[in-house]
Amino acid sequence: MTREIQREDIELLAPAGDWDCMRAAVANGADAIFFGVEKFNARARANNFRMDELPEIMAFLHSYGVKGFLTFNILVFEDELRDAQQLIDACIDAGVDAVIVQDLGLVKMIREMSPDFPIHGSTQMTITSPEAAEFTKPFGMERVVLGRENNLKQIQKIGEIAKVPMEVFVHGALCVSYSGQCLTSEMWGGRSANRGECAQACRLPYDMMVDGEHQPMGDVTYLLSPKDLAAIDIVPELIEAGVTSFKIEGRMKQPEYVANVVSKYRKAIDDYFDGTWTGPSKEEVRELQQSFSRGFTHGFLSGTNNKQLVDGTFPKSRGVYLGRVEQVLRDGVVCKLEAPLKRGDGIGFDAGDPTQKEEGGRVYDVRRKGVKLEGEAEEGWIVDIVPGRNDVNLRRVKVGDRIWKTSDQALDKRMRATFETEKPYRVFPMHVRVEGRVGEPLKTWWTDVQKGTTVQVDSELLLEEAQKRPMDRELLEEQLGRLGGTVYQLEQLEAELEGSVIVPMRELNAIRRRAVEHLAGERPKPPVYVKRDVDVLAGAAVQHTAVPFGGAQLTALCRTLEQVQAAVRTDVALIYADFEFIKQFPAAIEACRAAGKPIALVTPRIHMPNENGYHRNILNLKPDAVLIRNTGALHYYQQAKAEWELKRAEASRDAQPSDEIIAEAADNSNLAVCPPNPVGDDSFPQLIGDFSLNVANHKTVQLFAEAGLDRITPSYDLNIQQMVDMLRHADTSKLEIVIHQHLPMFHTEHCVYCTFLSEGTDYTNCGRPCEEHNVSLRDRIGMSHPVRVDEGCRNTVYNAIEQSGSEYLPNFLELGVDSYRVEFLEETAEQVNQVIDLYNRSLRGEISGTQVWRTLKATNQLGVTRGQLVK
Repeated sequence: MTREIQREDIELLAPAGDWDCMRAAVANGADAIFFGVEKFNARARANNFRMDELPEIMAFLHSYGVKGFLTFNILVFEDELRDAQQLIDACIDAGVDAVIVQDLGLVKMIREMSPDFPIHGSTQMTITSPEAAEFTKPFGMERVVLGRENNLKQIQKIGEIAKVPMEVFVHGALCVSYSGQCLTSEMWGGRSANRGECAQACRLPYDMMVDGEHQPMGDVTYLLSPKDLAAIDIVPELIEAGVTSFKIEGRMKQPEYVANVVSKYRKAIDDYFDGTWTGPSKEEVRELQQSFSRGFTHGFLSGTNNKQLVDGTFPKSRGVYLGRVEQVLRDGVVCKLEAPLKRGDGIGFDAGDPTQKEEGGRVYDVRRKGVKLEGEAEEGWIVDIVPGRNDVNLRRVKVGDRIWKTSDQALDKRMRATFETEKPYRVFPMHVRVEGRVGEPLKTWWTDVQKGTTVQVDSELLLEEAQKRPMDRELLEEQLGRLGGTVYQLEQLEAELEGSVIVPMRELNAIRRRAVEHLAGERPKPPVYVKRDVDVLAGAAVQHTAVPFGGAQLTALCRTLEQVQAAVRTDVALIYADFEFIKQFPAAIEACRAAGKPIALVTPRIHMPNENGYHRNILNLKPDAVLIRNTGALHYYQQAKAEWELKRAEASRDAQPSDEIIAEAADNSNLAVCPPNPVGDDSFPQLIGDFSLNVANHKTVQLFAEAGLDRITPSYDLNIQQMVDMLRHADTSKLEIVIHQHLPMFHTEHCVYCTFLSEGTDYTNCGRPCEEHNVSLRDRIGMSHPVRVDEGCRNTVYNAIEQSGSEYLPNFLELGVDSYRVEFLEETAEQVNQVIDLYNRSLRGEISGTQVWRTLKATNQLGVTRGQLVK
């Protein structure tokens, strides 16, 4: 029988980029705060805190019964591991309640340092399925932050199967790309989203190119800029779907935003458990829009609706929609209001082209029927809006322009008042028990109910017999209950007094002060975790056997059957088939088998609940290898391999399954997914991990090798120096480096084909224009970036120009790397042959890497940035 959800099961998790935001969150009812320090977090441009502030931060939060989670949600490069260890040490010592982590190598390092320090799996881990959640369990992770692309049914499914606490974003900005799978910012601006430096390339304008021709879109130019998430009206559904933590985005927002959003969601959650839920009022939604809004959407929580997700006409916060200009006056404009307005509010005029300067300023006066209004003009009124004389050039304002209320000083003032106060931000119930008799001290026991701590404080003076007014319960409640200015409130008092006793009032006051001091001193005490003194670089491989020219292998990833047919006629060692549609796989396998070439089939980048049929089909096709692109798929193949080994052992008279195989099969037997269909007794495919697993240091290499990967592809976030640093400490015999490719920049659930080339809203009704057309997005400098669709209707935007790391092949060969991959996108058979020939010649030492990239006219860089190689 499922336990009924209790209020204490639900956590409201708020962002804090500075002290004012943290105070605002605490004052308005947050149960927990997430924040970053000056390094190692995914909001590098936020104010952030300093590492030496951690004890002060945690003492402040714990004094109010609020948890503090440190964001460590970026990839960690090799030369940063010792600094990362220093920060984790500081977190353990300060009593941080958990770290939110992206890098699985960092997870491994933390577990080496402490077996019980809490870790939460960041949304940057791209955890979107029960299998991905299961993958985290051996590392003792307490919670997973699901991808923003999961809907309510999927969230419930993940919770039911994996049985892990789930954190879900409920409000704030949406990334159009899957978190942890966006390489655009660094590719174009040297600022990696996986390093906390997102440059918001999704908020830029793009032209849509269809089959090479420009598709006119009117005022729709922000093709990848989603609206903002607001799930306040589906709070009951989220609770009932099993969401543990309601997460508000916004570590770069102002404290007024934090106060406003936290207070609204606090009320919504409390209303649900109080049985008074009616949904947010129109005014509450407007106030949320006022703090920040590009337009509100449920994102993917209510299912995929591409047209609701992206408006396409503007990329920035607008605020509250007021209406359209009906007439331009000498000193203002006429508008029929669709929201309240008053003097002092900010307004902006939207002529439909956000790339141009927009008029805006403060409202100086509001007139109704020629009469100035002192109060607020109401929705539905026709009014004259008079801006400040020097704020707006009315000659640039036209009839039909939309008007937005961009700020509300009264709302901001009300929000600031919640945290700019000398009073405690919240109080906790206190229970007091009192005993006394003449000739003995007055004994009192004080219990902090929320924390469960009790202290005993006795009077220093002995009780005397009262001559006039003896102490009674009413007097004790009055004196001991004077807790104003503290974080306590007397909720219950029990008194057992024998006879008529009395003690001076100053003594009762002294007892109260000492009790509060003792209890308040207990509240900020940090939890104690086990901490080991370890060398994070111990055991790293540092001796490598150089691979001679001619001793390395070249592999080729093909995205069309024509490319496969060309590649099989070359001397590549392995061909990867990465097709948009799985129905094309058999033809690729047939071509490779006929040529005697081994073939690897490629999984999608994303793994959602109920998508294991894709992987069963891969195993049924019996490829030589599988290129795995996410941890959910990896967990599936781990299970499949364990079952295959068990069956192979059972089929042999002489062989018995090992204890490890039996244990692993037993551990996985309760995972409610479709059973795998192993490839048979002859062989199980090699398992190769792709770049999207975000391997950026030797710890992550070790973790995935231990998880059963035969080969591992380093992250594209590594430049040449960072790559070499990692190779020096990693087992390079396990690595394959992608040396030529069109970089996959965005990977998104949002489908531009469906949104802009069909009348439909998702794959069920879009008519599949992706099968008839090729779309690319042309940026501001005229480069067209191809958009391709996978089997799950997810879009990948590829960089227009291919890039080459051929110049660095001698460095990699020297460090023992013996496998290199070239990846194709739209190349013809002739181009496939040319690329493979050039790289093979370079690997044999016949031509230089410089000759390769110059011949191909490719960008000379590795991964997303060129970097500097220091010998």
